[in-house]
Amino acid sequence: MIRFVYSHELHNFPVLEDTMFRDRATQFRDRMKWDVTVDDRGWERDQYDELAPLYLIYENADGTHAGSGRMMPTIGRTMIAEHFTDLTDDVAIRSPTIWEITRFCMSPKITSARESMKISSSLLLAGQDLGMRFGATDFVAVFDEPMVRIYGMLGVPPTVLGSRGEGRGRICAGIWPCSDEIRSAIEAKFERHESVAPAVRELEMHVA
Repeated sequence: MIRFVYSHELHNFPVLEDTMFRDRATQFRDRMKWDVTVDDRGWERDQYDELAPLYLIYENADGTHAGSGRMMPTIGRTMIAEHFTDLTDDVAIRSPTIWEITRFCMSPKITSARESMKISSSLLLAGQDLGMRFGATDFVAVFDEPMVRIYGMLGVPPTVLGSRGEGRGRICAGIWPCSDEIRSAIEAKFERHESVAPAVRELEMHVA
């Protein structure tokens, strides 16, 4: 199922919290070789996890993490504004209608391409619903080169604002719209996706 959890509420879901941060360590440190911090619990966390983000999580039936992303409005501190302005012509993107998505992560236990696409499309659908619920018009993110093709397959090809590096190691900053049209494009591509939790309609805006 899709679950939306504010950072201060994660402790109410201890299994989900533990497996999400462990899966982030596996993806970003072990597989992608990013220079990230992993604590003695095996959790990958950074300073932005302390800034009251909203987590968009695909939860397995046993309560463990299958996939997730971290969402924050760009009116506050963001990764793209503080670390990647070389990809945006030295412009710090800040707007109440533009949200940043970071730490898009899939559990290493998801080995089926079909299941991976189901989870990814469900998360993107939920992200669109969440954005429209809170008045977002666009999402921004920083991602590696292979994600450009994957986002296109999922129905949300980004507009690449800038990049650095070469080949599969190239890092890109991108932006894409949040709209009914984009949501419909994602939904039309996939017969199997998880219905978005009704809780999205009940979320209150209390992101710092």
